[in-house]
Amino acid sequence: MNWLVLLLVIAALAGLWVVDRKVRRLNMLAWLAAWFAALYVFFSYGIEPPLPTSIVFMYLGIVVIILTAYLSATSAYLAEARDAVVAFTTEKRYAIPLVIVLVLLPLLVAANVYLNITQEPAAPISGRTIHPPPPAQIQFKGKTINLATAANPYRVLEERDPAAFAEHVENGRRVYFQNCAFCHGDNMEGDGHFAHGFDPIPANFSDPQTIGILQESYIFWRVAKGGPGLPHESTPWSSAMPAWEHFLTEEEIWDVTLFLYAFTGHRPRALHAAEDSALE
Repeated sequence: MNWLVLLLVIAALAGLWVVDRKVRRLNMLAWLAAWFAALYVFFSYGIEPPLPTSIVFMYLGIVVIILTAYLSATSAYLAEARDAVVAFTTEKRYAIPLVIVLVLLPLLVAANVYLNITQEPAAPISGRTIHPPPPAQIQFKGKTINLATAANPYRVLEERDPAAFAEHVENGRRVYFQNCAFCHGDNMEGDGHFAHGFDPIPANFSDPQTIGILQESYIFWRVAKGGPGLPHESTPWSSAMPAWEHFLTEEEIWDVTLFLYAFTGHRPRALHAAEDSALE
């Protein structure tokens, strides 16, 4: 989170509150517009890594619904808003601002359309590696994990204790559908609700060229570190995949890894296969 932006937004709202109390009472519509603008600035510039534009617009749509509901909460609020609109559109003192608004709004819409249809496709700043080489080791909540030798501690239960293994897979199912399905999709095909707000779109786990060629420790690294943990050769990205190490436990990440393979029918690349490949 960008704390500077958050503090500036709070300071701006606090300044409006002082003006409303000490100088001149602000109309309800002015307050709603101020809240909308403040939230737009926060969603666009106050969250790190930055949210995709599609998600910002989705959040702003929710904000509009909330503000509309607040406005309609009482008859007094509605009457105040109605009177302000009527005054702005009918009273002579507002004639010049009204003309400016009526002219400016269509011009802004036209300018936005023009810029969108005339924008030249831009090549990426640098090459992008979909499966970048992982670091030798990572830190996970104070614990050092060697990615070359680490193994999913619950994979052995697949043969030793199938019932316990099934519990871990089921826990992974819960983690996936509570946190991951919105982007990676219900069928893990990279087509979730927010998928096309990313560049590139989320991984299609049903493709055998994704998790089927990777070790489980690699999946752990990518889930734990998210977009912010990508190495330089995999940039530029517009992905807002968070570093799930801040939200999930180590067991939950290993469990969701089990579920990815169980759901798609792929098998993780065995540790000995990776070692043999490195020797070739």
